[in-house]
Amino acid sequence: MKRALLKEYLDEKAEFYNQFRFIETDPIQIPHLFSTKEDIEIIGFLIATIAWGNRKSIITNGHKLCAIMGNSPYDFVMNYTKKDAANLSFVHRTFNAGDLHYFFLALQHIYSEHQGLEAVFSKHTSETSTQPAISAFKKLFFSLPHQTRTEKHVSDPLKNSAAKRINMYLRWMIRNDQNGVDFGIWKSIAPATLSCPLDVHSGRIARELKLLKRKQNDGKALLELDTALRKLDPIDPVKYDFALFGLGAFESF
Repeated sequence: MKRALLKEYLDEKAEFYNQFRFIETDPIQIPHLFSTKEDIEIIGFLIATIAWGNRKSIITNGHKLCAIMGNSPYDFVMNYTKKDAANLSFVHRTFNAGDLHYFFLALQHIYSEHQGLEAVFSKHTSETSTQPAISAFKKLFFSLPHQTRTEKHVSDPLKNSAAKRINMYLRWMIRNDQNGVDFGIWKSIAPATLSCPLDVHSGRIARELKLLKRKQNDGKALLELDTALRKLDPIDPVKYDFALFGLGAFESF
């Protein structure tokens, strides 16, 4: 398919799926329960972290996280202490209460010592990509004493990971969305620097449409896909995540 026709096709699909009704079955519905910036970005980060596996299970456990934090994520995190770990009960696949305990402490550290999540990512985003920022964020996030196993819940794109979940999170926070899906509350980072959340659905459709040749869904594949999508729309390339995911998950493409 010629680029002009491909762009027209994907633009139409992106517009079709990038609608508020999209959140009814998507984990992004959980941060949509909140209105303040800090609450949205904290619960959004936690939901994105557990966003693998069955979507209903992700959403159910997302509501459990909200309940644990008394539906006030920022206040809960800032007042959390190590003693609170004794009453912490949570599990989503391999993410358990011990991991959640550390995440609360690390988030508290980021807000009390580093001006919050947006400031950390903004500081390390390059002119063209958020991927260096993800790697730098992981180093900072795990700078407190922690169990090594917990590190697996934050990917590092500089170690050839596609970092699907954290790229999805950054899309939620940064992308300017007129349709009420993505929040766009981080104004210091340009949507043009975002990378597409590469998963089994978007990867398969990208290969069908000749946007991606590499077979593995890894960091090299992500760079290849980013390059192709930025040619279609250099200002808002990750809007095509809606098209690729929608075609893969909801249509017999």
